[in-house]
Amino acid sequence: MAVSLLTNNAVSPTINVNAQSASYTAVLGDGSNTLVTINNASANTFTIPPNSSVAFPVGTILNIAQTGAGQTTITQGSGVTIVSTGATASAPKTRVQYSGASCIQTSANNWLVIGDIA
Repeated sequence: MAVSLLTNNAVSPTINVNAQSASYTAVLGDGSNTLVTINNASANTFTIPPNSSVAFPVGTILNIAQTGAGQTTITQGSGVTIVSTGATASAPKTRVQYSGASCIQTSANNWLVIGDIA
């Protein structure tokens, strides 16, 4: 599903919604104007795979949102390093239902996670 935003009566770029209902591992297409939503009543994970599996370009932004009651933990695949202000800096979690986070690749296999995280 693509959502268009209107600005000054002009259509801005759309964002695709990749709706998930269970733990999920990011794919290359998730870095292109995509919001991954995870709607699950139980705790779940969003995994960032290593560059050897999915070669995201440096600067890629993966956007996620917890739409269900189950808290989403952002986890690192083998060889991936995550840094964040979350209570567990290498495995941040969305704070509550409808919280979101952005995972920004700063170099191969290194990701900064920002957003409404715990």
